[in-house]
Amino acid sequence: MNPDSVYLSSEMPDRADHLWRYTPWRKAHPTGNVREIPDAVSTPKIVLKTIDGSSLPEGISLVHEQTEFDDLPNEEIITKSFLQSVTKNSKFTLSVIPKFKSTTPIVVDIQTEGNYCATHLCLEIGRLAEFELVTVIRGECKWFGMMRTGSTGEGSVCNDVFVNKLSKGVTLRVESISIPRDSQFKSGTVSSGSTLTKADLRYRMFGPGGSLNVLGSILSAGEMSLDHHIEIYHDSPKTFSRLDWNSACGGSSKTVGTGMLRVSKGSAGADAAQLFSNLLLSSDAQADSIPELEVSEHDVVGCGHGTASGPVDENQMFYLGSRGMSPSESKSTLIAAFLNSTLSEMGGDLMHGWLISELEDDLNELGD
Repeated sequence: MNPDSVYLSSEMPDRADHLWRYTPWRKAHPTGNVREIPDAVSTPKIVLKTIDGSSLPEGISLVHEQTEFDDLPNEEIITKSFLQSVTKNSKFTLSVIPKFKSTTPIVVDIQTEGNYCATHLCLEIGRLAEFELVTVIRGECKWFGMMRTGSTGEGSVCNDVFVNKLSKGVTLRVESISIPRDSQFKSGTVSSGSTLTKADLRYRMFGPGGSLNVLGSILSAGEMSLDHHIEIYHDSPKTFSRLDWNSACGGSSKTVGTGMLRVSKGSAGADAAQLFSNLLLSSDAQADSIPELEVSEHDVVGCGHGTASGPVDENQMFYLGSRGMSPSESKSTLIAAFLNSTLSEMGGDLMHGWLISELEDDLNELGD
């Protein structure tokens, strides 16, 4: 069946479903009518460039076509079929040739347009490639849908960061990435935009030596609601994963982080852990974190999970105040340090400096 038929014939999810427990599908849907697939969904403007404006190196390109991939993680049928329907004319492939290397981070700059806007970006990364990638979304659309599917090449090393800088509206983000033998993939999420975000991020390691780091630096203010669900599949021996997710919540905003680590039988030597940390900046802010494990293999290096939430440390505020900082400056400094513990791990110095500059105004807003 085509995606339209699959979506319209599927049973709509309810709040009992783990994925939709905190943000129901009708809120993430562009119109709220879950039995409708809108026709007027525009294609964003997408530009491929380097982070410092230098010439784009040879071996990486963006083409207006879709690429199919095998060995992807299990995908949620509702969002998958819906996004496939609304991105029929907005499918792009980022192609990276084998042994591609770049010391300068590459940027996929996405400028949204219209009320409803969506795109499907396929990542086709060649074996032994080494580079850093930033995908940033900007604009003022009412609803934006982002689907990313892809596979890293064997032996490749890729730092991949997704940055949400939308000024308002709803973002629906679905990601499904496979990681083969001896591939190292670092996936960072920086979210300080959109009034409401619903994200379903899934990663599968299906070859020995696969390594994954999932990092989050989430900033919520005002009445924002940012809901991220992350699933990590260990489907091969000697695989490694770490999930570190930091959220700073101000105003009356709400953040949700749900994580699922699945270690299948036969994945001997797997090493997996996840940690959610939440910094509450006001009495009205709310943060929910639910880490979960499903381990079917007894011979593992370790499988752990944890979560921690709390306000800004008053002793640290007092110390910074004694060094001449105002309360606002002290608070901003502590928020930046908290978020930087994951932000600094997302890439090299050039990437880190660029991310800090992008978030400076949002950090100041949280500190006020």
